[in-house]
Amino acid sequence: MNPKLTEASQLFERFKSALVRNDFDTCANLLSQLKVLLTRFRSLPPLFEDTPNAIHELTLARDIYEHAVILSMKTEDQDAFERDFFQLKPYYTDASGCLPSSPQEYILLGLNLLRLLVQNRIAEFHTELELLSSTALDNPCIKHAVELEQSFMEGAYNCVLSARQTAPHESFVYFMDLLAKTVRVTAAPPVFKEDTTVNADANLFEVHFDEITSRVGDEHVPVKIHRHVIRCRENGDAVIVSRDAIATAEVVDCKGIERRYCIYRANDEEAAVSFGVNGEA
Repeated sequence: MNPKLTEASQLFERFKSALVRNDFDTCANLLSQLKVLLTRFRSLPPLFEDTPNAIHELTLARDIYEHAVILSMKTEDQDAFERDFFQLKPYYTDASGCLPSSPQEYILLGLNLLRLLVQNRIAEFHTELELLSSTALDNPCIKHAVELEQSFMEGAYNCVLSARQTAPHESFVYFMDLLAKTVRVTAAPPVFKEDTTVNADANLFEVHFDEITSRVGDEHVPVKIHRHVIRCRENGDAVIVSRDAIATAEVVDCKGIERRYCIYRANDEEAAVSFGVNGEA
C-alpha cells in the first residue's frame, strides 16, 4: 500500500477511536491533520486522476468527511456541519459511479435537509431536494425531512414536534430539537415586540404556554384563568410575555390557516395567553 495512504488510514483509525470516546479536542486535531493528508491524493475531487489506488483513496476520503460531519453534529457546530457536508457532497455525486454506496449517505443527506429546515432556508432545501434521485427520495431519511417541511409550511406544528418520536435515525434528534425551537418561535410572531401591551378588546392571537404562571409570576403580573385561557393583565391591558417563554413551550395543536390559534401544553393542562394579531399595540 502507498505509504501516504497507510499513514492516512492509521490516523483515521485514531480519529474514529477518539470520536467513540467523545474526545472532541483530539478529534478536531486529528481531523485537521487528515484533511492536510488528503490534499496529497490526486485522485480526489476536483482532479479525479486515475491513480493505482484511486478507489481506496476516494473511499477513505469519503469516510473521513462522513465522520467529520458526524463530529460537527456531536459538537453542535452547524457551520462546521455545512463546511464538511459540502466537502463530502462530491463523493455522493461526482464519484458515485466508481464507488460503492455508503450506508451513511441517506442519513447524512437527510440531516442536511433538516439543517436547512432548521435555519429556515426553504429555497435551498428545495434545491437540494431536486438534485436527489428517485431512489433517494424513497428513502425513509429523506422522506422524513420532506414530510417535516410540508407540515412546517402548512402550520401543522403538532405534526412537526411529534415527528421526533418517529425519527428514522438517532442522529436526527439534534436537529429535531432545534426545529422544535424554530417552530415555537414561528408559531407566535407577535412575540418579537416584547414587554409591550395590546388593548384587551383588540382582535386577539391566542398562544398557550408551558409554565407561564411561574414566568408571569416572576414579573409580578396578575394572572386570570377563564375558560382555559390565561389572560395576563396589567392596568386592564393584555401583556405580551417574552420570546423565551414561547421557545420553551410545547406545542400541542395549531388551528387556522393564518395560525391565529395555537394550543400549548401548560403543566398537563391546556392554557393560553392573548396577543394582538401581528403584535400591534
